[in-house]
Amino acid sequence: MIDRPMYVDAIMNYVDTPFVKVLTGIRRCGKSTILKMIIEKLHNERGVRKEQIVSYHFDSMEYEDMTAKQMYDELKSRLYDKGKTYFFLDEIQEINAWEKVVNSLATDFDADIYVTGSNSRMMSSEISTYLTGRYVTFRIYTLSFHEYLDFKSHHAVPGDYKTELADYIRFGGFPATHLQNYSQDEIYTIVKDIYNSTIFSDIVKRSQVRKIDQLERVVKYVFNNVGNTFSAKSISDYLKAEHRTLDNETVYSYLEKLEKAYLLHRCSRYDLRGKEILKTQEKFYLADTALRYSVLGYNVDTVASSLENVVYLELCRRGYTVYTGKAEDGEIDFIAIRQNEKLYVQVTERIPSEKTEKREYERLLEIRDNYPKYVLRTDEFAGGNYEGIKTMHVADFLLSAEF
Repeated sequence: MIDRPMYVDAIMNYVDTPFVKVLTGIRRCGKSTILKMIIEKLHNERGVRKEQIVSYHFDSMEYEDMTAKQMYDELKSRLYDKGKTYFFLDEIQEINAWEKVVNSLATDFDADIYVTGSNSRMMSSEISTYLTGRYVTFRIYTLSFHEYLDFKSHHAVPGDYKTELADYIRFGGFPATHLQNYSQDEIYTIVKDIYNSTIFSDIVKRSQVRKIDQLERVVKYVFNNVGNTFSAKSISDYLKAEHRTLDNETVYSYLEKLEKAYLLHRCSRYDLRGKEILKTQEKFYLADTALRYSVLGYNVDTVASSLENVVYLELCRRGYTVYTGKAEDGEIDFIAIRQNEKLYVQVTERIPSEKTEKREYERLLEIRDNYPKYVLRTDEFAGGNYEGIKTMHVADFLLSAEF
């Protein structure tokens, strides 16, 4: 196992606290492995006995028909009678009413509980209903660029990090695809399998979607329009032009399901003038750029929007709430807010002319506050500061510790 301290260290801060630790994220992003890392640290560094540690993987066929009562009885029978029991419950959403079971264990016994899940039942109101004030959530993402370079260094000698960024965008960050030197076809086969299992297990089967072809057309529209603002009506009109009738409500429903399966991230627009979040023309970003290429094929013309996707995910990893900024005469790619901190970010693959440069910088200069402002690019540029706006290579920004 290759360590992922960004998550492991954060979770370890909550060991032996009364909070249930809930790890969520897209399938195969590394949740189960992070649980194993926590178990190792408890045993090797905290002196927790192996018999105190109880681990279950509820996506196994063994538990397919298990009820909440059976789950409770099973876990209760595994309680350690000489001290605290550490429960690690993987893909717990497979058991209906799991929240009641976990709440009972946390309330009635000396137990420290860690759970993972990868679909809408981990986002439902049931968690807050039964675990009110008793849980802390950790959103697990696919590998960051820093983690990608670390994983790659275990089986190959990474090239120049700015060159490696192109491969990171192309092949994404699912941990399983970077444990050895896979070919492009092998990587996309693995990612396509993750995509298929998410679509059919977490959406089609669970939500009983009957018109799978409609769902897949919506998916492909979104994948093709990463980084563009659009609405349900935009998708509906597009499908109508293809002689496919799909009403706005159904489109909204599909988008919501894709979001709850962690395939998509919704990025709302923020009106810089009115200081309010807008409810129309949102953007959607993918949980990993490799999803796009495994489904649609690689296209060099999509690199610019995939760069946006990568920067968006990095801001989310670092705990920012991220919006697209609506200015008077254009758009700010990202406004990132974390407590009292704020960043403004423009992302561009290259700036080919003075006109383009003026456009990218002027929008940021129009914002009259003292929060940090960045223009991120991948081409060559002179100097790193323009009237207080910092210019950085995207790779440097992703690896930076300054934000």
